[in-house]
Amino acid sequence: MALSARWVAVFLLVLVLLAAADMGSIKVAEGRTCESRSRRFRGICVSRNNCALVCRTECFHTGHCRGFRRRCFCVKKMRCCLVGQHLLFFEE
Repeated sequence: MALSARWVAVFLLVLVLLAAADMGSIKVAEGRTCESRSRRFRGICVSRNNCALVCRTECFHTGHCRGFRRRCFCVKKMRCCLVGQHLLFFEE
């Protein structure tokens, strides 16, 4: 019985040490730019300003016209953090 209690204590100690080592490894990385085609913009995209205005109504930071077919693409800047082995993204 004492032997199994000892192993449980050792297991819990190792678990706490691993959790403590993982918590200290938070790194902030350079931001990432995410693009998505506008869902609300209609027609041929000629003006970058019009595209950006529509994109702001879709909760993006800005927008620009792109491609041969001149579609409006919305842009959102993201910040990412490396927490342990997980990459998390946040809006700037």
